[in-house]
Amino acid sequence: MPSSAGPSIDKITEGGRVTQVGEGQDADETTPPVMTFGAPTAGEVLAERYELVEHINNDSAGRLVWRGVDVVLRRPVAVVMRYPGGDSATEMLQAAVAASRVIHPNLVGVYDAIDEAERAYVVREWVDGQSLRELVSDGPLDAARATAVGNAVASALAAVHATGMVHGNVHPGTVMISDDGRVVLADARTDGADSQENDVRAVGGLLYFALTGYWPHTEAPLRGATAGHGRAGIPDAVRDANGTAAAPRQVRAGVPAYLDDLTMDLLDADIAPPSSDVLAAELARLDVPEDDYLDTHGPLRFAAETGEEPSPLAAAGGRKVALGIAGLLAVALVGLLIGISTLGGDEDEPQTSPVAAPSSSAPLSEEPAPPPVRDLKISAARIIDPDSRDRAEVRDAEKVFDGDKDEGWSTQTYRGASNFGNYKRGMGVWIDLGGEHTIKSVQVNLSDTGASAELLTGTIDQPSTNKGDDEILKAYKKNPIGQPFEAHDGTTMTFNGFDADKKYRYLLFWITDLPPNGSGYKVGVNEITVQGS
Repeated sequence: MPSSAGPSIDKITEGGRVTQVGEGQDADETTPPVMTFGAPTAGEVLAERYELVEHINNDSAGRLVWRGVDVVLRRPVAVVMRYPGGDSATEMLQAAVAASRVIHPNLVGVYDAIDEAERAYVVREWVDGQSLRELVSDGPLDAARATAVGNAVASALAAVHATGMVHGNVHPGTVMISDDGRVVLADARTDGADSQENDVRAVGGLLYFALTGYWPHTEAPLRGATAGHGRAGIPDAVRDANGTAAAPRQVRAGVPAYLDDLTMDLLDADIAPPSSDVLAAELARLDVPEDDYLDTHGPLRFAAETGEEPSPLAAAGGRKVALGIAGLLAVALVGLLIGISTLGGDEDEPQTSPVAAPSSSAPLSEEPAPPPVRDLKISAARIIDPDSRDRAEVRDAEKVFDGDKDEGWSTQTYRGASNFGNYKRGMGVWIDLGGEHTIKSVQVNLSDTGASAELLTGTIDQPSTNKGDDEILKAYKKNPIGQPFEAHDGTTMTFNGFDADKKYRYLLFWITDLPPNGSGYKVGVNEITVQGS
C-alpha cells in the first residue's frame, strides 16, 4: 500500500507551543545551510505587506518557516519561503494556489503565493498549537479524541476532493491541533504522485498513530526523505512475520472494536476504502461528547435512539458495520417472533380463564436466576515481557484467542535453565475481557507439559514497552487469583476457585518456568478460554 507522507517542522517557542509545519522533513545537522544569499531577516517586509517577526525553522527541502504579521490586516501569518524561486518553487506555489480555492474550517487558510524569482514564498494562516506528531509524543489519544481528529481530517479531505483535487501530504506532521482545540490540515501537494484513495487511506494511518503512537506503513512516512531521518520521529508498528502491523487493540487495551476494525480496513490494500465524504460522515456519527457516548470501562457504545440513521459506511459496503447491523436486526427479529408466539398462542388450544391475581401473601416475583456460564469474549491480548532486550517475542498475541488450539504464541528457546535461562523473571499473556465479568474458570492450552505458571489480575493498563510491562507485573503480582498451579504436568491448565462476588476485566497468565524442548526450554500458549458471566 502506498505510504502517506511523514513528519515535518515542529518547534516550541515563547514559552508555549507554536507549531507550524513545512512540506519537507526537519533538517538535521548534515543538511546544508539554505538561502545564504538574500536570506530574510527579522523586520523585513515582503511584498510591502508581510513583516517577518521570528524564524521558526528550516526543513531539508530548502524551505524556511517564519512567523510574520500582515501589516495591513494586523493579523499573524506563517511565511513558508523557498530560495531560489522560479521553476524550483513551482510545485509549492501551485499547491498554494490550489489550496487557496478551498475554504474549510479544518484546512489551514492560504492567503498569498508570491514568486520573486530570487525567492518564492507562501503566506498562510498562523496556528498557535502543535502538530499531531508532537501531541501523541506525550502519549496516545483516547478513542473519542482520536475519532475527532480523524473526523476533522476526513472532512477537510472531503472539501478538497469535491473540487477534484488531491491533498497528497496527509501525515502526523501536517495535522495541527490549535490551542483552542481546532484540528487543521496543512501543506497540500500538487505533484500528481498521489490519489484521493491514498488520501483516505492516510486517515487510517492517522487513526492508528493517534491510538497507538506507532506508524503502520512499511515505507518511510515522508516521500523523498532519507530512510533513517524521515521516520526518526515516529516509531514503527509491531509487525508479524509477514510485515503486517498489529491491530491497535493488540497494541493497547481499551481501543473500541469498531474503531479498531475501521482503522485496519482503511489500511488494508485488499479492501476498497470509502470516499472521503462517506468516511467523514461515519466518523462524525461517532464524534460526540465522551460522557454521552463512551463507556470508560468497556468498548465504544452506539446510541440506540429510535429512527437512528444507518451507518454511512454500511451503505457504502463497509463489511464489519454491515455485519454488526445485520446481527442486531437478527436479534430483534427473533425477539419479535418470540413475542408474537407468546401473545398469540396456539389457535387449536382451548381458551382458559384468566389467572386470578395473587393474594397479598403470595410472592410477586421469584428470585431471578443467575446468568448462565458461557465462554467470555476476549477483546484484546498482549505479551508481557518486562526484561526483553529487543521486544522480539511480543508478537502473535492475537493467536491465543483465535479459536485454534493447535497454534498460538510461543516463547523463544532458552538455554541453561528452565527459568528463561536466568535472563528473565518470566513472561506472560495479558488479556482484556472488554468489561468486568464474574469468572468461573480460565483454561490455558499449552504446547508442552511441565510448565509452571500462575494467574494474576489487576486494574491498570500500560503501553507495550519494557517499562509498561514492568509496571503491570509489579501491580498484578499483588493479586494472584484462581487455584494456583506451581507446576502442572498436563498441556491444559484450568484455574478455578474464583470469588463469585468479584468481577474482573484484566488477567495475566504469568509463566515462571519453561518445559524442556529439544536442546533448551520453550513453551507455546495455544489458546486461552475464559468462562463466566
